[in-house]
Amino acid sequence: MDANQPTYHEQFQALRCCVIIPTYNNAGTLASVVTNVQAYTKNIIVVNDGATDATAQILAGFPGIRVVNYVPNRGKGWALRQGFKAAITAGYDFAITIDADGQHFAEDLLVFLERLQTGERDSLVIGARNLQQENMPGKNTFANKFSNFWFYVETGKKMPDTQSGYRLYPLHRMRKMWFVCRKYEFEIEVMVRCVWRGINIDWAPVKVYYPPPGERISHFRPFRDFSRISVLNTVLVTIAFLYIHPRNFLFYFSRKENWKKMWRDEMLRPGESNIRKAVSAGVGVCIGILPIWGLQMLTAILVSTVFKLNRGITFMCSHISFPPMVPVIIFGSFLMGRIWVKERTDLLFSKGLNMHTIQENLLQYITGSITLAILAGLLTTVIIYLVLAVFRKPARVSA
Repeated sequence: MDANQPTYHEQFQALRCCVIIPTYNNAGTLASVVTNVQAYTKNIIVVNDGATDATAQILAGFPGIRVVNYVPNRGKGWALRQGFKAAITAGYDFAITIDADGQHFAEDLLVFLERLQTGERDSLVIGARNLQQENMPGKNTFANKFSNFWFYVETGKKMPDTQSGYRLYPLHRMRKMWFVCRKYEFEIEVMVRCVWRGINIDWAPVKVYYPPPGERISHFRPFRDFSRISVLNTVLVTIAFLYIHPRNFLFYFSRKENWKKMWRDEMLRPGESNIRKAVSAGVGVCIGILPIWGLQMLTAILVSTVFKLNRGITFMCSHISFPPMVPVIIFGSFLMGRIWVKERTDLLFSKGLNMHTIQENLLQYITGSITLAILAGLLTTVIIYLVLAVFRKPARVSA
């Protein structure tokens, strides 16, 4: 390092960044982890998550660090939440979390420090591990792929490693956030909720050490923890498809430039025939009107993938069931249902249109919504095809 440049300690201090180390019964590695981190910064917060080994005695040998103690053990998620609270109280704007089991290298703190120095101060940065290296447990690789998939479904973002505990958190963007999880699944919840809040999420490569199986210490309980993670993902997916994705869709298309971008990037982009693009739009509209509330977008992704349609167009058009259009779709469905359920036609106008009315006339609504979906899908296909025929030269590819 140049003599005129600030030391790592000074850089951490200037950036108001600390390192949080959650620990539970890691007496064999804790001292070395703290010592290695101290080579880069004195801004250290260790959270003793109700350890029953020699953790307290070890931490007593480091009088210069801040320690958060509590009993009994409550889980890694709770430890991280208490660490965040202590860091915010101490005035820190950023926190780097590192595991106490020795798998992370303190020298990689500089990877996160560099991100802060280059201006990336509003992002949650994940330290992505090499999951193919020696001694990497097979269950870790599977669990990470599983977690990556559901993270993509919940946020629309792809990440190489969503289970790494080596992270840079922008605490100044998280002060008003609240969380539910207290165990391992917290690290999934915090990522998803940060994305939903508009916090950018990124990754940086870091090294990782996994000792041979006989020397490895893990507090992960496969059945119980995996079950909690599955329940969490179920809840997050439900929230994502019922609220987050429709909200983002409305925000996105409330801007005129995004409509132009969608038309240019998806509709006018070469490489697909006009008929494929038109059918993709028609299928999206059809799915969006079908009476499968909350599942339209997921269905759109699956159908467009299976039938090799334009997923972007199908997904966007499935948002036709966004809130302002819901009354129109329900009304149109009842109107179309009169074709099939003759004896119910007078109920459409003789009663107010509310949930009680819908329950009383469910058959009329279902048959009508399916009819409306098919007709709207066909009409959309024809209109989009005619528009593309005028504004876009057909691509020389098969439909």
